Amino acid sequence: MHATTHVRSASLPPRWLLYDASKFTLGRMASQIAMNLMGKDTPHYTASEKNGAFVVVVNADNVCTTGRKSEVKTYAHYTGYPGGHKEVAFEELRARRSDEIIRQAVKRMLPKTTMGRDMLRRLKVYPGLEHPHTAQQPVQIEKIRS
Repeated sequence: MHATTHVRSASLPPRWLLYDASKFTLGRMASQIAMNLMGKDTPHYTASEKNGAFVVVVNADNVCTTGRKSEVKTYAHYTGYPGGHKEVAFEELRARRSDEIIRQAVKRMLPKTTMGRDMLRRLKVYPGLEHPHTAQQPVQIEKIRS
């Protein structure tokens, strides 16, 4: 019988990863980012600890989609008031808040718990190439699993 190891998040140095959204398809990139945020891409994954990486996504304005998603896809939300069901088209959301497209895609792939909300806080999305996290020396991701 093998002993189970429990790795504390405080004992690991923080990892920083950098994705360029213009190079990847939205869904495939979002699923890989979710795995990075949860820490499931590391050999010392522990479900009850935040061992995931900090993820920086740049070029959110140029995120790629397949098929007719950019014409057909909508994002729905409820304002909390009667008759407050709102829908926003993909292209309209891209023009207004392009970072929200990636944030929503990743959020829906994370656990719906307090831990999931903490993981989402480690995601930093920027519409252009500029980002304020150069001091953390994020590792550029060139290829995602297929």
